[in-house]
Amino acid sequence: MKQHSEMRGGFPVAGFDTLSGAERVLVRALRHWSEGPEGQDHIARLLLEVMGEARAKTCQRALNDVMGMIGRHGRRKLVRHQPHCSCVGADEAVFAHFIMLAATGEREDAMLVGSLIVEGPLLLPLTEAAREAGLYLHRSTLSGMLPAPDMAGITVH
Repeated sequence: MKQHSEMRGGFPVAGFDTLSGAERVLVRALRHWSEGPEGQDHIARLLLEVMGEARAKTCQRALNDVMGMIGRHGRRKLVRHQPHCSCVGADEAVFAHFIMLAATGEREDAMLVGSLIVEGPLLLPLTEAAREAGLYLHRSTLSGMLPAPDMAGITVH
């Protein structure tokens, strides 16, 4: 049986509750981004709650760069689930993983994952914007402003 082509990228691969706080924010940002100014305002409010005005503006600007590059130069449109869906699709998981790899200094791995999202010439600027956005979110997780996932009882292979 062949998978329907519209399902590609949207196939559920995780539960929202298994993501770190930073990854949750990134998935929410991806879900709300395409809603236009209203969705982008939602992201701005979410970041403001988590990290304060100055950091939120810088993080939002970097996320705008990431989303803009993906929107204009992505290999294909990333598939998103509905804003309050409890599962995480493959594209959403790859997007969040890419940004967190960039944020935590795993630049080569981030660029490898980023190559799934955009063409080669844009890998460096995309990874740099992802590093900046992800770093603010990662710091918020480390400082306790964003929750880490509750991994109790989860089987890891």
